[in-house]
Amino acid sequence: MDQRNQEANDQSHVSFGPMLNVYPDSIGGSLSSLVTLLKKHAFRDVFESLYILPSVFNTDLDRGFSVIDYELNALLASKEDLEDLNVLGMDFKFDFILNHASVLSKPFQDIIKKGDQSIYRDFFIDWNRFWEGNGHMTDEGYIQPEDALIRDMFFRKPGLPILNVRMPDGKEVPYWNTFYQEIRYNPIDATDLMWSMDLQYGQAQMIAETVNQGLLEGIKPSEIDFGHMASYKNKVVDFIESHRKYLGQMDLNIKSPLVWDFYEDTLKKLAGYGAGIVRLDAFAYAPKAPGEKNFLNEPGTWDLLERVKALADRFDLNLLPEIHSKYEEKIHEKIASEGFMTYDFFLPGLIIDAFENHSSTHLVQWIRDLQTKNIQTVNMLGCHDGIPLLDLKGLLSEGQIQNLIDVVVSRGGYVKDLHGKKNIYYQVNATYYSALGEDDQKMLLARAIQMFMPGKPQVWYLDLFAGRNDYEAVKRAGAAGHKEINRTNLTIEEIEARLEDKVVREQIELIRFRHTFPAFGLGGSLEIIESLPHKLILKWEKNNYIALLEADLMKYTYKISTSSNTFIK
Repeated sequence: MDQRNQEANDQSHVSFGPMLNVYPDSIGGSLSSLVTLLKKHAFRDVFESLYILPSVFNTDLDRGFSVIDYELNALLASKEDLEDLNVLGMDFKFDFILNHASVLSKPFQDIIKKGDQSIYRDFFIDWNRFWEGNGHMTDEGYIQPEDALIRDMFFRKPGLPILNVRMPDGKEVPYWNTFYQEIRYNPIDATDLMWSMDLQYGQAQMIAETVNQGLLEGIKPSEIDFGHMASYKNKVVDFIESHRKYLGQMDLNIKSPLVWDFYEDTLKKLAGYGAGIVRLDAFAYAPKAPGEKNFLNEPGTWDLLERVKALADRFDLNLLPEIHSKYEEKIHEKIASEGFMTYDFFLPGLIIDAFENHSSTHLVQWIRDLQTKNIQTVNMLGCHDGIPLLDLKGLLSEGQIQNLIDVVVSRGGYVKDLHGKKNIYYQVNATYYSALGEDDQKMLLARAIQMFMPGKPQVWYLDLFAGRNDYEAVKRAGAAGHKEINRTNLTIEEIEARLEDKVVREQIELIRFRHTFPAFGLGGSLEIIESLPHKLILKWEKNNYIALLEADLMKYTYKISTSSNTFIK
């Protein structure tokens, strides 16, 4: 059967050439080192775009996904670096986190300082105002929503997503906090207590030692035993609480006009940096309403995307909404039908499935989906998060997905579950090279298939350099450090050495071929050539240029031929 796909005309200002994906410190410790690398002859005409993860901005937590503001991180990047990359022909993809901002952001700090007098008082979501009339006030000072309204809500962590914020008048206000939070209490000094409470130094010293020991042991200030100094407890606890500090990511109130001013200002700034694509992170959590599921609410989510798109259009930006969902839910189709690009989170698992079962059946089914439904994607193998597998539910059976998980775990990967529960949301954390058994032929075949897929190919830097699972990084990061298995920073010297490896050199040649050969991209058509199940034959054609991939999923070999009789092996 001849099925063809042509990149949509409404995405005519999208560049469909290959995109390198890095942290700003992934290569040589800073973006300037990446500039130096990409100037080398080995990388000439290889990449057209660069996806720089958000630690390129002023951030604090979650390797960049807790943004203080969208100014460049002075330790890692400069405008001159971006200009140098632009001279090399690069456009950029940046992250914009729609749902939340850091507690260290100017709006949140203004609230802490000024309380109800802050112009940003409603920039974030006051939990009690949100739920007013839909629950009962607890002794702890927050509203417990009615069971019927909260029963089906999706939360990213156990318990209610609240961070209690102390106002200047001592009042505690609960704010909505979907993701990370931390409250820090600094050790107190005896002299501070002396002057604030009219204590003798000896008394203040004794209290300070008691309190600091309790804080060191992780005891809440109100639960510390003050012993025979208990008469001072309330004042001391109040003093400690008034000086507490926060870390975390606070949910934005999209009903606030100031939030929309912030959205517009941010998109303008990203466009000024040279962005072509803006990845919308955590957008599906932003629209909230009592009784709704708190994730991809309808029609709120689509109303949000429509308004953000109207802003992005002013700056000629393409939006890439980032969401993990099951294939059977067809959310990726809905995003595409609304005129957005979408992530191909299905390809990484489908390639492993094709290799393990020596069959192109599911992969071909997915390619035909992309063609017939005109779904414009950014595709990938590995990335900064993990290898998504629950996304495949409905395209693969539960048993087939579990087999994939078992295969990658047997090769050293870690399973990511949500709240310890399976079949809610999971991915496997591993480098893609290790997930393929650190087999050079499989890695090269996987890259060749990716280069012949519809959409814009995104290349994780560690995959390109055949990175192996980094178990030491996981140990250093602690209990929540599973993602560090695939985030190893490389020195320029390490990269120079890896450029001698065949698996690296041939990947670079495949990516260069995808970038430079005229059969691909806008206006090109893709045909699936019927073949045996263990074969995958794909043909791109444009303006009499033809590129043909013949992949053998049993031997893990491939051949690429072109209309000009050149071959890549």
